[in-house]
Amino acid sequence: MATSPAVPNTAFRRMRGSRSPGEFAAAVRRAARDIGEQVACDARYVGRVESGEIRCPNYAYERVFLHMFPGKSLADLGFFARETVRGRGAATRTAARDTPAAEGARDAGGSPGTGGPEESDMLRRAFMASGSAGVACVTLGVPGPRDGARAGGHSGTSGRAGHPGGRIGEPEVRAVEEEVRRIRLLDDRHGADGLFRRATEPLRAAYALLDSGHVAQRALSDRLHAGAGELAVSVGWLAHDSGRFDQARSHYAEALATARVADDPALEAHAFCNTSFLAHDCGKHREAVRAAQAGRRAAQRLGTPRLLALLSMREAAGWAGLGDRSATASSLARAHAYFERGTCDDDPEWMSFFGAPELAWQEARCHAALGDWPRAARHAYRATAIQDGHFARNLALYRVELAMALAHSGSPDEAAAAGHAALDLLDGDSASGVRSSRVQGIVTTTARVLLPQRRVRGVGDFLTRSGAGTGRPV
Repeated sequence: MATSPAVPNTAFRRMRGSRSPGEFAAAVRRAARDIGEQVACDARYVGRVESGEIRCPNYAYERVFLHMFPGKSLADLGFFARETVRGRGAATRTAARDTPAAEGARDAGGSPGTGGPEESDMLRRAFMASGSAGVACVTLGVPGPRDGARAGGHSGTSGRAGHPGGRIGEPEVRAVEEEVRRIRLLDDRHGADGLFRRATEPLRAAYALLDSGHVAQRALSDRLHAGAGELAVSVGWLAHDSGRFDQARSHYAEALATARVADDPALEAHAFCNTSFLAHDCGKHREAVRAAQAGRRAAQRLGTPRLLALLSMREAAGWAGLGDRSATASSLARAHAYFERGTCDDDPEWMSFFGAPELAWQEARCHAALGDWPRAARHAYRATAIQDGHFARNLALYRVELAMALAHSGSPDEAAAAGHAALDLLDGDSASGVRSSRVQGIVTTTARVLLPQRRVRGVGDFLTRSGAGTGRPV
């Protein structure tokens, strides 16, 4: 099939003005947060748009760009109509195009004529099936998840990968990176329970690519290490949120090992951050403190105040679990000081969830651990009030934490109302509902606290809806 060369997008370049690609990418990420959207924009993405490689943005970027430039259309911004980019199959896919899975899965519109339309189309289809990283393995002949990488052995401990049929290059590395973004997007909207098992497949495939050793360039090798490690953290988080704590610990440890091998402080800080969170949830509060402190040491090399703020909050939670009020207050103060310094271009893209609502919720958890339930309720209420509904799993979590705090504070009717609001998100169908064992567990605990007050207005209905009133598990 004949292809046309990429045409530089001069209209989009004019919109950037005097800002550098990095500065403009940061503005795009800020605009995304303003409307509750999640995009992983960086200078490289801006360059791909301006060069004409990306002829039409995916739906998430489209909403962000139209928010940034009110009154402009995609055509005004130099983009092609989606149907001319997607080809003949676009019309038949229209009905499903706005589903979260499809939206997270789509390529950013790679154009024909940029080095391989069949390859780009294959990667798009892979997103919709078993994962782009897995198909990248198949493309190169590297053993994937069904060809020798077994559970617990995808980092190379179960045998070396065979000789691939080609060198690992930009498309394969990008496939791994985009798989990470896809998983994060779906987790934000739906929670972990329905995603974990499926996500382990591309993880094994990514480590099979890494283990093959056939990476064309050092820069690509570094990106592949980072991508595989971030994928391990993401799958670890899915295990964590779905109550599989041992598997979560294993995946976080694997990410940390990958970070150490690659001398990647950003990945190391991320792995320690999640390890600290997991330790707190497991009741290992001293370990939570140590992991957060180790993460802060790694993050000092990066110059991102928001990451240091998050790690300080993780440390505060650990101290609160130990009952140390003074150390908790000190860590909270440090976290707020870092947070107030704002965002920067070096902020990791996985931190898009860490805004003011998350800060308030994490502070609520600290006060709850110290037994200061009224203060915990105030912070939890703030988290629910300012959180965007786009992050449905987090909103459900904040609401049920508010219910718990209110139940302990002696406000059972308000607790029941907050519990109902959380269940509104948890009770959705498989396409729209949140599936998180961690959130469900807090619902169960809250119901038990409210059982003695079942006759208070609204409490009985909440207990019945949660399952506590019928004796069945939530």
